Amino acid sequence: MDNGQAMGARPSGPRVAAEGVGIDLGYRGERLGLPREGPGSLATLGRRLAALCVDWGLSALIAYGLIADGDIAATNNWTLLVFTVMAMSTVGTLGMTPGKRLLGIRVVHLSGQRLTFPRALLRTALLALAIPALIWDREGRGLHDRAVGSVQVRLGGAVTAPPSETTD
Repeated sequence: MDNGQAMGARPSGPRVAAEGVGIDLGYRGERLGLPREGPGSLATLGRRLAALCVDWGLSALIAYGLIADGDIAATNNWTLLVFTVMAMSTVGTLGMTPGKRLLGIRVVHLSGQRLTFPRALLRTALLALAIPALIWDREGRGLHDRAVGSVQVRLGGAVTAPPSETTD
């Protein structure tokens, strides 16, 4: 056995297996018409998780200081409600939560427009259930994003709609 065959020596997984037989999956976001990198490209999983942690921490701080009166047990109960209200209101109006803004992420519709408030409401309600957010597609979008036709992109530039297919 050579060193390349040792367990863990080479990357593995469905993507590597598909590319090994000649299937080109492209980069994340290509099927959505997004750039490979830079402004308007898909936000990375690390940035999205960091933004979620910031938002959750902010929600816990608000619940602890303003609602639960310093009671830790009550804080745990109120944090999800504060997070949900904050996410609904900020994504529905600004297109981003405070954590997403800090990490340079915004939530937009696939057409490149801001999410409408009803779509932001549904997206946040699904996010609060947790399970839809934990199931991703090939592009790294959770079911909560797929359900409302949204995508989380890096800040800094306009997001354009995917090119339409034309026949010459």
